[in-house]
Amino acid sequence: HDGKKPVSEFNLWQDHPVENVGHRWGLTIDLNSCIGCGSCVTACQSENNVPVVGKEEVRKSREMHWMRIDRYYTSDEQDGNLTKMERAGDNPQVVFQPLMCQHCNHAPCETVCPVAATTHSNEGLNQMAYNRCIGTRYCANNCPYKVRRFNWFNYPSYKKFTEVNPAQDDLGRMVLNPDVTVRTRGVMEKCSFCVQRIQAGKLEAKKEGRPVADGDYVTACSDACPTNAIIVGDWNDTASKIRLSSENKRAYQALEEVGVKPNVWFKVKVRNEKNDLLSKIQAAKVAHHGEEKANHGDKKSHH
Repeated sequence: HDGKKPVSEFNLWQDHPVENVGHRWGLTIDLNSCIGCGSCVTACQSENNVPVVGKEEVRKSREMHWMRIDRYYTSDEQDGNLTKMERAGDNPQVVFQPLMCQHCNHAPCETVCPVAATTHSNEGLNQMAYNRCIGTRYCANNCPYKVRRFNWFNYPSYKKFTEVNPAQDDLGRMVLNPDVTVRTRGVMEKCSFCVQRIQAGKLEAKKEGRPVADGDYVTACSDACPTNAIIVGDWNDTASKIRLSSENKRAYQALEEVGVKPNVWFKVKVRNEKNDLLSKIQAAKVAHHGEEKANHGDKKSHH
């Protein structure tokens, strides 16, 4: 080391100002539980009035989903001449990873916006002011997670999207959530941690004259997850589910080494591959089936 400090001890910014004051909203995703069903993506689409853009735009990488599910394949087969998918063989292992805005405390998107349309709330949220945004897309370029979306067209009224977008007439507009603004073209969009639900939870607590409790607020993705893989809450509440989940020994942050300090934690997928007892059972099954086949063959020849 030559007496120098390790890199991790240097902090170019002051520590996050609301570390233990007020709320700091966070989210954890357990990759052991996630089955890649896509319920979270659909729920997010419905909750936040995210436009449906159709295949043609998706092919141009103009999809509007605020969250996506990444799939990672792996296998034991090694062959340098094959592509990754071909190499995965007949029985690939897969990991699903839902990815949304990580609400970084040192957010790279905030520092490059020339009009301060992307700001940081004192509750740890990375926020968008749509009416300030001029669509430079610098934020999308600077995001290490590639989770920001540019709104290319006026989807609710452009006739090209009548087939795919339900919000084209008065009846169709009833699918929209009145608590979330409908964005027009030329702005950047991204996951907001369902900020409208945070406000509703806080308001409910205020009306009842009590502090915000764990469970008052839940995002659309967490609400819809059939395996309860997504947990949300106030990270500053040391007894909250999110705090305990983020301190689990399996917890890590995506691209942690970039130093953007996200408010989202993933819990690593664990596989029980080297299980001697399981391999013995499987070997016994194979041997048993082999015997059955041999006996069956003997019967046939006897007849």
